[in-house]
Amino acid sequence: MPPNTTATSGDKPGKSGRKKGRKARLIVLVLVLAVIGGIAFGAYWSISTVRASFPQTKGSITLQGLSGPVTVKRDGNGIPQIYASTDADLFMAQGYVQAQDRFYEMDVRRHMTAGRLSEMFGKGQVKNDEFLRTLGWDRVAKEEYDTKLSDSTKKYLQAYSKGVNAYLAGKDGKDISLEYAALGFTNDYKPGQWTPVDSVSWLKAMAWDLRGNMQDEIDRALMTSRLGPQQIKDLYPDYPYSRNKAIVQEGQYDELTSTFQQSGATSGSGTSTGTGSSSTSTSTGSALTSQLAGLYNVLDDVPTAVGVNGQGIGSNSWVVGGEYTITGKPLLANDPHLSASLPSVWYQMGLHCVTVSSKCQYDVTGYTFAGMPGVIIGHNADIAWGMTNSGVDVTDLYLEKLSGDGYLYNGKTKPFTTREETIKVAGGASKKIVVRQTADGMPLLSDRDDELVQVGKKASVDTAAPDRGDGYGIALRWTALDPGTTMDAVFAIDKASDWSEFRDAAAKFDVPSQNLVYADTKNNIGYTLPGRIPTRSSADDGSIPAPGWDSKYKWTGYIKQDELPYEYNPKSGYIVTANQAVVDKDKYPYTLTTDWGYGTRSQRITDLIESKIKDGGKISTDDMRQMQLDNSSEIAKLLVPKLLKINLDDKDVREAQKLLEGWDYTQDSDSAAAAYFNAVWRNILKLAFGNKLPKELRVKGQCLWVDKIDSTGPVDDDTKVRECGERDADQAQPDGGDRWFEVVRDLMEKPDSDWWKTPASGTRPKADTMDELFRRALIDARWELTAKLGKDIDTWSWGRLHRLFLKNQTLGTDGPGFLKYVLNRGPWKLSGGEATVNATGWNAAGGYGVVWVPSMRMVVNLDDLDKSKWINLTGASGHAFSAHYTDQTGKWAAGELLPWSFSDKAVDKSTSDTLVLKP
Repeated sequence: MPPNTTATSGDKPGKSGRKKGRKARLIVLVLVLAVIGGIAFGAYWSISTVRASFPQTKGSITLQGLSGPVTVKRDGNGIPQIYASTDADLFMAQGYVQAQDRFYEMDVRRHMTAGRLSEMFGKGQVKNDEFLRTLGWDRVAKEEYDTKLSDSTKKYLQAYSKGVNAYLAGKDGKDISLEYAALGFTNDYKPGQWTPVDSVSWLKAMAWDLRGNMQDEIDRALMTSRLGPQQIKDLYPDYPYSRNKAIVQEGQYDELTSTFQQSGATSGSGTSTGTGSSSTSTSTGSALTSQLAGLYNVLDDVPTAVGVNGQGIGSNSWVVGGEYTITGKPLLANDPHLSASLPSVWYQMGLHCVTVSSKCQYDVTGYTFAGMPGVIIGHNADIAWGMTNSGVDVTDLYLEKLSGDGYLYNGKTKPFTTREETIKVAGGASKKIVVRQTADGMPLLSDRDDELVQVGKKASVDTAAPDRGDGYGIALRWTALDPGTTMDAVFAIDKASDWSEFRDAAAKFDVPSQNLVYADTKNNIGYTLPGRIPTRSSADDGSIPAPGWDSKYKWTGYIKQDELPYEYNPKSGYIVTANQAVVDKDKYPYTLTTDWGYGTRSQRITDLIESKIKDGGKISTDDMRQMQLDNSSEIAKLLVPKLLKINLDDKDVREAQKLLEGWDYTQDSDSAAAAYFNAVWRNILKLAFGNKLPKELRVKGQCLWVDKIDSTGPVDDDTKVRECGERDADQAQPDGGDRWFEVVRDLMEKPDSDWWKTPASGTRPKADTMDELFRRALIDARWELTAKLGKDIDTWSWGRLHRLFLKNQTLGTDGPGFLKYVLNRGPWKLSGGEATVNATGWNAAGGYGVVWVPSMRMVVNLDDLDKSKWINLTGASGHAFSAHYTDQTGKWAAGELLPWSFSDKAVDKSTSDTLVLKP
């Protein structure tokens, strides 16, 4: 394949370059203003630039490299179904069609994964590129392609790349996308050829945002500056196994446990699967705290790939066997919860061989990523599958003691391996960096921030750690930094025809580890947990960063695939996964993680299923859809009865409190009660916890007077200092998720806990008990909503607070204001909420705006696949003025699903446009 070459210009620094950049930005503003104003030049821009980039969807196009004709049929929403006679033609056509709709998105993604965003967007992305080059996603992807992937997978990736490049051939940037036309006024960037490694690299970005508990590791360590061990444990309570069921209730792990109990083996596993306790006894003091605070700032700037930089990632997926469905065959539902992006991270399509044979093996439809061949989630003619993030712990941070050009390990200095990276910068001079890695391949992340390097040199640790030497740094151990076989798994799953083939295919899905649910047309259902999951010594459960100088904290191996949990045709007749614990803590010998989701959504889904099948009831496709839209607030069910017992003197606050009387705990967008309750919940969290957390976890710009601390802890002389939060609003704590549900549930048994104490503020009373803090929260929430929504509570609604804005992920966030207007959409007033089945997530520390969403929804009917339903967050197209840019969003927000055609007859009936690709 030709190299991925990118032309850049403006390498000369200095005043002339800056003047040129400013002039170019002014040109962009003028042109975009012309678009909006509709003047003559704007009309020219619209016709010559916007329409020129729209894909041809009718007639025929000749593509060099095809062995036979390929037909592309698009429905009324622009969703393509591709028909070919060979595998190579099928995937070449997939590359061509995805590039038609989404090439700009694909191009940005590959520049992100390769640490080359500065080539497109200039010096503002250099820091991000430095960090991404340090991780080396594209280097790992290349090694993966060269050494790990099967020959057939490589052929498919090559065919896909050939299709993308066929689309690019002879086109200027303005012929591809409006965004390139805008970029063209600030630099001479031109898209380069697509390569197979570009596709594989995207798997690393996906893995990064689904990486498990790395954020919790950082947060727990940062809390030590202000909180003691018991306080931190209070904020990370044990998983409630007795109340919220684990995924696997029957299955392979029972036999495995019996075997391990008889042999007495532990295979290096930890013993705790609860949360909040760690067997790691070595404290690393101010060195770790200072390094992690700086590291978080670096991480926070990394562009979001599919999630919110590791926070809030969730999903729902469940399957109900034919015994309990109207059709007598299984129904499977899935809705992954990811960042709201425009266009959606998902791309819907079907890949069909005209005749399925050894020459052409695929007949599959579903959701994939633009830039990747195959289908990630969906169904073929025989099986269906869905995914949720397992949350297993596949990352560890290590505090490394630096010594000269190396690092300390078991009392000896070991050398780093190094490589030099050159970052090209549009409109500026290139920058060189040196990446250092340990012998285990762990990159030294702290090298990417000059402040971190200086802090590391000055940092101190307690007596359990070695002398400072040349300072400290932070290194990352992560399974995705080793080459794997996930791309093989995608193609193998797409053509699997039964449970056995599906399990074999899933075993190749090593990174990121996902919960996979399964159903087939022969009335079987199942669950399997694939992934490359590390084992650790009994000294380390992975819950907090570890001392890198001690070998007992090194990973001891990986869990064998045949020892990972699975379940097939359980007696219950259904399987639910929603990021809860995979297995009960006493029934499995390995520690998969110490940071499960707490099971609020999964248990609600389970309850909905059981209530439906009670007394012989049956579940329909639409019942599955309705379950996906369930807006019930589990924390409201717990708190509202208590809140209604609080006596209030202020008639205005009492008026708001009455909204909660008779409320059914449903968070509909038009509900005033939901608005008020969520404001109360937010203020409970702020008063009880948020104001007591260290600045590194609190919202940026929110300042408090707090007790002064030094290296030994709080200064006991009533000295107060003004301390401002440092974290972005959608990343701060307490975020209000179901971990916080569990924290509050536990503390309600301790109404006199110190957590409930909060000082007076102005005219607002202090609190010494739970009831007094609840009273204060009711008051504060009333006046917060008065300021936001007005004094008249009849005008209040949850949707006025809980709004979704869709932003183009590059120029829509950092471009000129008028360009943002052109590219972005919204707002939509949404129902749902945090840890709700309809998980329109919001961060309680930062506000009420929607942060993550069900990024798509699907329900597969295994009795009649043409009666399956699906929807995407946005639309098929990445072109801002296309009819299919956000044509699904309104229906998505309303909870509707679209017909999902699969058979030839159904596809033909739904087809609006037909394009023939000719050799």
